[in-house]
Amino acid sequence: MLLATLAHVSGEVAATSARSRKIALLAELFRAAGPADVPVVIPWLAGRLPQGRIGVGRHSLKDPVPAADTATLTIREADDAVTALAAVAGPGSQTERRRLVQALLGAATEEEQRFLIALLSGEVRQGALDAVAGEALARATEAPPAAVRRAVMLAGSLQSVAERLLADGPEALGEFRLTVGRPVLPMLAQSAGSLAEALEKLAPCAVEEKLDGIRVQVHREGDAVRVYTRTLDDITGRLPEVTAAALALDGDRFILDGEVIALDADGRPRPFQEVAGRVGSRTDVRAAAASVPLSPVFFDVLAADGDDLLDLSYAERRTTLDRLVPEPMRVRRVVVSARDSRLTTADAEEFWRATLDRGHEGVVIKALDTPYSAGRRGAGWVKVKPVHTLDLVVLAAEWGHGRRTGRLSNLHLGARQPDGSFVMLGKTFKGLTDAMLEWQTTRLRELALDDDGFTVRVRPELVVEIAYDGLQRSSRYPAGVTLRFARVLRHREDKPASEADTLETVLGT
Repeated sequence: MLLATLAHVSGEVAATSARSRKIALLAELFRAAGPADVPVVIPWLAGRLPQGRIGVGRHSLKDPVPAADTATLTIREADDAVTALAAVAGPGSQTERRRLVQALLGAATEEEQRFLIALLSGEVRQGALDAVAGEALARATEAPPAAVRRAVMLAGSLQSVAERLLADGPEALGEFRLTVGRPVLPMLAQSAGSLAEALEKLAPCAVEEKLDGIRVQVHREGDAVRVYTRTLDDITGRLPEVTAAALALDGDRFILDGEVIALDADGRPRPFQEVAGRVGSRTDVRAAAASVPLSPVFFDVLAADGDDLLDLSYAERRTTLDRLVPEPMRVRRVVVSARDSRLTTADAEEFWRATLDRGHEGVVIKALDTPYSAGRRGAGWVKVKPVHTLDLVVLAAEWGHGRRTGRLSNLHLGARQPDGSFVMLGKTFKGLTDAMLEWQTTRLRELALDDDGFTVRVRPELVVEIAYDGLQRSSRYPAGVTLRFARVLRHREDKPASEADTLETVLGT
């Protein structure tokens, strides 16, 4: 398949907000694609590079390259070029990457160049999410959508299901079954604005601690244990204490869902960054485990004693979990039953406050009758976290791509320092409506100091109210911290930059 086809469809998907139109466009694309193209087409549509980080920054993309007049570049050729970029290392690597980028862009038409630049810079955001792509795949192959969703859930990969479907048709879906040793995408939670809202929606339900750790899926078959992340990476070798915990359980064939956290001497959770650093450490695992020991905490079971439990209710699965896993390794919870007055909303609120006092980040409300919807934000799970807000100053903004082409989107956010200057804390494009984008593009152009084609640096005058989930350490920013899951609530035209929040305020939150 020519890259031009993918680039054109990506642009069309970006230009529409209608889910039905997105599905129709992607279905047509999948019909034209072959099984060999799918492992590239699907992640590229979602803005992901199968090669991971390839070391290409904006500096390598800033120089204009004359576009090809005719589309001849295939998807496989473009992917091979990205693979070559990812392999560059050592002295002179920056120069070599720039040469390879220019060669790739020189073989592309203008439309293909726009797509490639957005892809390489991480700015493909056209709403072609896996759920939409799964619906499109079902339509393209005339397979039942529910069967496709379940196959993706069990395979843990839309790409692998797409390859088999396009090669062998709907009958291939029967090959995908829950298997101990093969990870599945985890069930995710939706968000609610308050505990009362979530309880009203889901009762009878359970209220569980929401731990600020790393999601893990633990598989055991006899004496063999495998540990996977939420993105299905195998991290077994990095977490010997999780393997030991799984082997200590009575069952010998199961799949558990939970998190690993690190606790201090008082039993309070250590910072998320410490946990993430420990899980990411591949060298000297023994020393890392001694420095930051991790504790597994389980909250669900997908299979036990060889039985698939996905379609059972949460209450039934929890009964199995209670039998299989001792209490110290189970997440704390209380049950709120609409038919039982022994536990009331007030008790749930007390549990919420106690959870926050213990240092955890919130709670997850789970309907007792919900099955395990792997790979989806199921309506039966709702997370509630306290909302932190800050008034920060816009220091710069990046030109958008896809639906945001021609508008200033990704905001560089700064806090005020004692000398009147501003220190950058991170970036966000989340929370911005089309109307907000239009307004801020006009306003930031009025404040512009310079524009390198990617980023517009502005006078630090526009204040925005930001919601965020907390802070995490980061060596990328001069203050040594950045905001977690920052999103824009509103522009504060009424507030001068001199009244924006200070770095001292930020660090004190």
